[in-house]
Amino acid sequence: MNLRKDALEILKETSRTFYIPISRLPSGLQEAVSSAYLCMRAIDEIEDDPQLENAVKAKILREISLILQSGVTGFKDGDFAPAFGEYAEQLPEVSLRIGEWATLAPTDIAPRIWESTAAMSDRMAHWADCNWTIQTETDLDRYTFSVAGSVGLLLSDLWGWYDGTQTDRTEAIGFGRGLQAVNILRNHGEDLTRGVTFYPHGWTNDDVQTYARRNIQLADAYTASLPVGSPASDFCQIILMLGHATLDAMLHGSEKLSRSQVMDLVQQVTSAS
Repeated sequence: MNLRKDALEILKETSRTFYIPISRLPSGLQEAVSSAYLCMRAIDEIEDDPQLENAVKAKILREISLILQSGVTGFKDGDFAPAFGEYAEQLPEVSLRIGEWATLAPTDIAPRIWESTAAMSDRMAHWADCNWTIQTETDLDRYTFSVAGSVGLLLSDLWGWYDGTQTDRTEAIGFGRGLQAVNILRNHGEDLTRGVTFYPHGWTNDDVQTYARRNIQLADAYTASLPVGSPASDFCQIILMLGHATLDAMLHGSEKLSRSQVMDLVQQVTSAS
């Protein structure tokens, strides 16, 4: 089995937003970013599973974190089976194959991805334990850092590892936070159906729009600072453009972009690069 090809297929099934920019990355960096995305998608699916009780989610996530922390040269099939236990049958393929995704990245950067995923998995367990209770903007900042701002930091490390690209770390956090805020706004109705809201007490859609746009400004600065024509710039421009377009669409009453809108926007960026 060609793991790189298989990873791209799973990526295409799970995220039309990230598949396109990741598929355009050069060899080596593509495997690293694919590994990071799929590892984090694996734990995200557990955090969001509507069938699992919060205590079960927290237990699985903490055990995944510990397994990742035990990595030396990689992971074998079955290394994560003790974490899944009796719940394996109800978890998606992307979660069950986390060991494969963790070994997809080049060996000299893979441990950084394991560390970041392990830390995020542990933080997700905390949020599951408290039922994602977010009462203040500070709580929201903590959550968006836990699951997205820290991803911005990891991406910065991947750019630096690949070709020496250096970035502003505060802007990197804003890049992740801003995109996560877009997701929170987009998924608010669905989250409410499972008894969860990521809105601070008393906040409206307008407040979350303001929060998202404030962080997106940092994301704009982050992306503008990247070397023109670099893989990092190409990747971030596509993701950020879709974030801006989604915010604008929701401001005008749409829940998300249509597939044709996504493809049209991506074509605009890729034809200009």
